[in-house]
Amino acid sequence: MSRAVLSIGSNLGDRIANLRLAVKLLGDSVVLASGVYETPPWGDPDQPSYLNAVLLATDPGAAPRDWLERAHACEAAAGRVRDPERRFGPRTLDVDVIAVWDADDQPVIHEEPELVLPHPRAHERAFVLRPWIDIQPYGQLPGHGWLTDLLNAPALADEIAAMQPRGDLPLEST
Repeated sequence: MSRAVLSIGSNLGDRIANLRLAVKLLGDSVVLASGVYETPPWGDPDQPSYLNAVLLATDPGAAPRDWLERAHACEAAAGRVRDPERRFGPRTLDVDVIAVWDADDQPVIHEEPELVLPHPRAHERAFVLRPWIDIQPYGQLPGHGWLTDLLNAPALADEIAAMQPRGDLPLEST
């Protein structure tokens, strides 16, 4: 059984509808969905705030590249257009593959230009780590350690303080 942690975010259009679309398109592979958090933009401040969440998904036959293809299919369905001039710019939907575990529950280490696992910047992003704790309170980011320890890093304090839980926006696919 392949297991993946996916980070989803949107800051253009109907943000919650875009997140729900990702859940719907990923279908039965979604086992758990975190709460939704409103977060300031990361890496490019000249854009609207994001809604972010994390999903735990499973699929018996999925390889790392399969998770990436599903992520890109969700983004395309939401009308995402990539702007090469703004790597961290606004988007209708962003789906990142954060980590994958194989059938033996071992973390997958994968390095290709289009897919590096675990995600090389996940440990620096409160908008990934905080929602992930919602669904895996004792989770670990392979190669980096416990999520709680990563969130306690002084470098993330401002980011965490700026995050707003959005309990009024349940992450449902319907």
